[in-house]
Amino acid sequence: MRHPQNLFLVGPMGAGKSAVGRQLARLLHLEFVDSDEEIESRTGVDIPFIFEKEGEAGFRKREARVIDDLSSRDGVVLATGGGAIMDPQNRSHLGARGFVIYLHTSVDQQLSRTRRGRERPLLENDDPRVVLESLMASREPLYREIADLTVDTDGRKVRAVANEILDRL
Repeated sequence: MRHPQNLFLVGPMGAGKSAVGRQLARLLHLEFVDSDEEIESRTGVDIPFIFEKEGEAGFRKREARVIDDLSSRDGVVLATGGGAIMDPQNRSHLGARGFVIYLHTSVDQQLSRTRRGRERPLLENDDPRVVLESLMASREPLYREIADLTVDTDGRKVRAVANEILDRL
């Protein structure tokens, strides 16, 4: 199979979309873009602030505009937010404009990876495991439906995941 023009990474928070995306972009000499980072750059505020002021619905509207824009480019590796696939139009844009890779990870792995680092508004509660399990139940069928390729990231290094993707392209 020839190398696709665009690679779009989907999957839950903590799956490694940004880290693997950066590595793939380097290896393929493509531009890397992260939809969450782009939203923050365009608005001048972080995602938790957007959630606080506009709610999840406001954030999802911004996300849809950014994904439409970024997926229209040529030669990009795009890391999407975990919930981007909930919007049918996002799924349509991603599926039509590039090669979609689902980075699969377990809830246990998500918990360990999301404990540190970036603030995640959907996990600002007493029981992140319950939230992650619920999100996985509703989103996993959509990740699988849209994916041209599924790669497991549990317990794996970024380079190993990126190399597997390149081998399978």
